[in-house]
Amino acid sequence: QVQLVESGGGLGQAGGSLRLSCAASGRTVWRYTVGWFRQAPGKEREFVAAFSWSGGSPNYADSVKGRVTISKDNAKNTVRLQMNSLNTEDTAVYYCAASEETTPREPDEYHYWGQGTQVTVSS
Repeated sequence: QVQLVESGGGLGQAGGSLRLSCAASGRTVWRYTVGWFRQAPGKEREFVAAFSWSGGSPNYADSVKGRVTISKDNAKNTVRLQMNSLNTEDTAVYYCAASEETTPREPDEYHYWGQGTQVTVSS
């Protein structure tokens, strides 16, 4: 069992930056891949980035590659999503999720979800 709690959402300016955090808890959290998804109003949930807790290269969606960095803080069991060069299309609810798969990019490959945090980017 893994529990995930997101934080760090809010209002950002176009061209600016925001950093989201996902605090993970559970005795076996190190076995999971932790990913970020986002869902804008009227749209499907979209993969953003993922990071295997045990190591390996991060995995990014093409739409955010070069602007987004996913990282982990082992001491705090936290996965962070640094978003730079924000644009209005980044406006969405951002979700943290955990998967037992190796390179999961689809929502149904993830087994545990946080409650989501709203990101709104103004122009």
